[in-house]
Order: sequence, then C-alpha cells, then structure tokens
Amino acid sequence: MAVRLSVAEERFPVAGAFTISRGSRTEIRVVTATLSDGTFVGRGECVPYPRYGETAESVIALVRSVAIDLDNGLDRIALQDRLPPGAARNALDCAFWDLEAKRTATPVWRLAGLAEPRPATTAYTISLGAPEAMREKAAENADRPLLKIKLGADGDLERIQAVRAGAPNAKLIVDANEGWTLAQYQALAPELARLGVALVEQPLPAGADSALAGVARPLAVCADESCHATESLPKLARKYDAVNIKLDKTGGLTEALRLKRQAEADGFRIMVGCMLGTSLAMAPAFLLTGGVDFIDLDGPLLLAKDREAPIRYVGSLMFPAAAALWG
Repeated sequence: MAVRLSVAEERFPVAGAFTISRGSRTEIRVVTATLSDGTFVGRGECVPYPRYGETAESVIALVRSVAIDLDNGLDRIALQDRLPPGAARNALDCAFWDLEAKRTATPVWRLAGLAEPRPATTAYTISLGAPEAMREKAAENADRPLLKIKLGADGDLERIQAVRAGAPNAKLIVDANEGWTLAQYQALAPELARLGVALVEQPLPAGADSALAGVARPLAVCADESCHATESLPKLARKYDAVNIKLDKTGGLTEALRLKRQAEADGFRIMVGCMLGTSLAMAPAFLLTGGVDFIDLDGPLLLAKDREAPIRYVGSLMFPAAAALWG
C-alpha cells in the first residue's frame, strides 16, 4: 500500500525563556513528519539542533528526500540505512511506528516487545541564570523530587548553592552543556557532590572529552553531546559513567532501543532525555524509560502551548501518551 509523506515546521512558545550555556530561546521550532496510507496516519516530531549542524530547513529537505523511496517501498527498517542518525530520521522513524500502531490497532510498546509503560517521574529543568533567580525557581519547584540544573558559566558553584537553598530536599542533576574545562570539573565535582548533586551531563566539549579518561570522577559523568547512536559507545568507555539517550540524536526509537540495550550491556547508567519539544516528541521517548536511572522528559512542562491530546503530567509524574497523540 502506497504511503504518502508530508512534512512541515511548527513553532511553539516557551513559557518565559529557556537558557543554557549556548544561548536562550523563547520559542521552539520543530519539524513534524506525517505518513499516510489513505486510511491511517502516523506522525513523528523532531527538533533540529544547530549544535549538530541542523536547521528546520535542512531537516525538512532531508525528510522530503525519501519521498521517492517511499514510492518504492521504503519501510522503517530500510530507513535506518537510508538516512543517518539525527533529527530527520527521528521524525520519520517515529511516524513509521505510529502508522504501524494505527494500522494494526496495536500499541507501539507491544510492537517493540516492551513491557507496558507505567507512569514515571521526570526531572524538571531550571534554566541557567543568576543565582538568586535560580533559587527562586528552585523554591517554586521544591516539591519536585528531581531537578535538572543548567550550568556552564562562571559562578556555577554559587548557582548550585542557591538552588539547594531553594529546594533543600530535591535530588539534583546538573548539565554543563560542554561549558567546563577538566580543571573546572575537578574543582567543582567534590563540592557539587557534597551538595547532593548525583550526576553531571557533558561537562567537557565532545571534541575534548578524552581528558576524562582515567581521571577520578567524584561526581558521575553522563555523555550527552558525545553519545549519539550505538556506534558512539566504544569511545565512551573509561570517560563516562552514564549516557543520555535522545531520539533526535539516535535518529528515532528504533536505534534508541538498540542503543539502550547495548549501553546497559556495557555497564553504563541510562538517562532518557529530550530536546525542548512537545508531547509528540516525548511520547516515543517515554517507551525507553523502563528500568533507567534518570528520566528527563519535561519538554512540555517548559512550553506555554502544547499539542492537542497532550501527555498528562501530575507534578513531575508523567503518564504514557494517549493513542490519539501517538503510538
């Protein structure tokens, strides 16, 4: 049965602003791929990321490039070789999963051989800012069990001290977004661990992370920008304790499932993360959350507007997506 493709950019406003070490945003630009067989429709969302050389325009062009292949029978499995890991393949891969679920009236978790997903607790992200502003934001969210703190600038210790003062009981993880040097990690790690921080994501630039090999890590280190698909894993050994699996890096749920299995076998702790996207992007990622150490799928909580039939959050408790949304 012929499958037709459409793809479009959509924009959603951020609630306030979202700031990391590389800049600040007040809206997100996502790309949505739709596959239709004339009866059933499958959708997938991706978030083009300039850090990886992606723009909305380049991702849309890459998605459209497979249209002729669809006419010739391209399916989800063949897609893995047709496009490289990244945002474009993610949107198409997730659309294929959704279309199959709709066609067969079978949820994606069952199609993938997974356990039925259950509600799970996600981190809630506090943007990079002045210590006092971050303390106030932490205090507003002090009842959340897990807070993720954006760092990567001078004064990071003061920021965490302020956050801890605002949320004395929350578990903390921090994300430096490649903003530290090895010397900064070595100076900050013991202090952050003393303040109850459990993990730091990507403290060093991905191209300079060899400095982590063999050094003492008093604060566990998670690979984010250094970890894309399964082929990334051999280079992460001895440098990282955990990996952050994001569908926009793996190129979809298909590869993410493979990456998770291999990373677990290799002894890495697992975080399931996201770019700043809508509930449509969170829905497939949520299927990876069984048995992982950290879940960071709070994208919709940081937006001023979400999709129709959005994922339900009660505080930080996240529920599986409704079939009307995805899967």
